[in-house]
Amino acid sequence: MDQPRKKTHPTVYIVFFSLLLDLLAFTMILPLLPSLLDHYQKNDGPDGLYSWLLKSINSFQVMLGVPNRFNSVLFGGFLGSMFSFLQFVASPLVGGLSDAYGRKPVMIVCLIGIASSYLLWAFSKSFSTFVLARILGGISKGNVNLSMAIMTDVSSPETRGVAMAFIGIAFSVGFIVGPVIGAMFARWAQTQAGHSQWFVIPALFALALGVADLVFIVFCFKETLPKEKRASSVVGSLSQACSYISIPALFKFSAVQNLPSKDVKELQLLGLVYFVYLFLYSGLEFTLTFLTHSAFQFTSMQQGWMFFCIGLTMAVLQGSWVRRIPIEAARKTATKGLLIIIPSFLCVGFAPSTTLLYFGLFLFAVSTAMVVPCFMTLASQFGSSAHKGTVMGIFRSLGALARALGPIVASIAYWSIGSSATYCIGGLCLFWPWYKLHSSLRPKVS
Repeated sequence: MDQPRKKTHPTVYIVFFSLLLDLLAFTMILPLLPSLLDHYQKNDGPDGLYSWLLKSINSFQVMLGVPNRFNSVLFGGFLGSMFSFLQFVASPLVGGLSDAYGRKPVMIVCLIGIASSYLLWAFSKSFSTFVLARILGGISKGNVNLSMAIMTDVSSPETRGVAMAFIGIAFSVGFIVGPVIGAMFARWAQTQAGHSQWFVIPALFALALGVADLVFIVFCFKETLPKEKRASSVVGSLSQACSYISIPALFKFSAVQNLPSKDVKELQLLGLVYFVYLFLYSGLEFTLTFLTHSAFQFTSMQQGWMFFCIGLTMAVLQGSWVRRIPIEAARKTATKGLLIIIPSFLCVGFAPSTTLLYFGLFLFAVSTAMVVPCFMTLASQFGSSAHKGTVMGIFRSLGALARALGPIVASIAYWSIGSSATYCIGGLCLFWPWYKLHSSLRPKVS
């Protein structure tokens, strides 16, 4: 007789809706960033931060013969890496604080910081204020990892997959719809007579979503970590969280205890392959909006629809096919996905027309839908249930570190040697993670 299916805890739906509001607001800026940097280049003033940065790189720019239009790529890469690095540092610390003080108060502080960053963005007449807004947003972005911790609090091993699936759905919907919303508001604001600061309207809408998220959590979310289950020492909790920030400890998987040495070596190799892949991938992904803005003159609206189509393709593949892939096929699927992304970046980097560009973006979406979920499946097979939380936490931190380093390195390359050479080198370098996964990793089934 079939066992009755356990009900999903109501808190799962609350966290899902909160995360959806957050991600819709967060992704609105993605298609706007190239136009935003163009705006500050023209309007920041001779004494502003943007002008100071231009003067700082001027001698290198002249020496390398870099066109002025590439400067926004360099500054954008700095902003993207700075935001991701702050998130990489803040997320484990936020988790450690929530273990000691409870989930709700720490979540509220994070959401106040996020809403404040959108308020600063709305009033960022200068580039320095915009940078400050991004710094505040990066520091406050520990709410995503905190949402995962809450899902763990309220779910059993049997229902945890459903809870985590809701997080995946929130990300999919956010990254599909958010960029289009941001582009639509920006386009409407640009049509208004005398509205030179067109970014104010999308920023205010992001602020409205952030405030709505904060109010929703204050009144609807109930604490999921009772006092008797909290960490007895804040110092001890933060010390444990720091193991997710120490870069050598991350690559060695030092926090994973009592695992056979053979498994540890395989896990270290899998972690390294995942990091290299995401480092190259995130750098090329980040510069994509600047490439289409510069080479194909994409407007913010076209950028928004580009993200929409990529996200929709990924969501359809993950929902209809990838989630059904058996554990023993995860390695083979990830290997195929790594192979597909190589021609995708070569097509994008050398595209003379939008036809080849769109084909490359389609391959990009297919590959992305395949690789990351399968890497997570491979990682989840190591160790007992007591190890899995630590293993997955280290993998998330490695991913955050890769996303912190990738954009600035790719942007420096784009600025120095141009888009075609950058995408060609990045695409060819992706052969290494494909080769290592193909030749060295064996499928591991518990």
